[in-house]
Amino acid sequence: MASVKSILHLFMLLVATFATIEIAVAGDPDILTDFIVPANLTSGNGTSIDGNFFTFTGMRVLVGGETPPAFKVLKASMAEFPALNGQSVMYAALQFPAGSTNPPHTHPRASELLFVVDGSLEVGFIDTTNKLYTQTLQTGDMFVFPKGLVHYQFNADAQKSALAISGFGSSNAGTVSIPSTVFATGIDDNILALSFKTDVATIKKIKAGLVPKA
Repeated sequence: MASVKSILHLFMLLVATFATIEIAVAGDPDILTDFIVPANLTSGNGTSIDGNFFTFTGMRVLVGGETPPAFKVLKASMAEFPALNGQSVMYAALQFPAGSTNPPHTHPRASELLFVVDGSLEVGFIDTTNKLYTQTLQTGDMFVFPKGLVHYQFNADAQKSALAISGFGSSNAGTVSIPSTVFATGIDDNILALSFKTDVATIKKIKAGLVPKA
């Protein structure tokens, strides 16, 4: 029989191993270079980049721009800004016309830190015990949405628009829209009707409302 000391040593080794794994999956993987250059920007003599590679100008449209007619997100993620690859950070600008909402959604790969630049927002998230946490944010306030949890933002002001900036701990946080994922991805109407304890006609009506307008 193994000694108590051996069992304790094995236990501590397992704890250390699981802790290391948890740290490793907590965010984007660390890179072994200062930054990652896309293959199409490299040459035989090394990289052919300059300061432009590390600059993103896609948010300039916010300066003096018109409020969009519906909720709109401008992203600076790895897809739009390749220099973010491996840097574990991205931003998004959230534009809320009066009375608009960012429907319930999740970010599977990162937490979100939201900063209200202008206006006010009602926000909330639901934890894994189905408890709802809500807050009304004013200009200058910040709110954190934990990684992977369902959350939303709503501009309850019927007269004034709102603008918020969100930072994410990943260069590719991902977004899973709950309404679109559930009702616009081809799940059988009968399954949805049973799941939501309603009828197929109601499910079809919900789906029709999610079809993008031409």
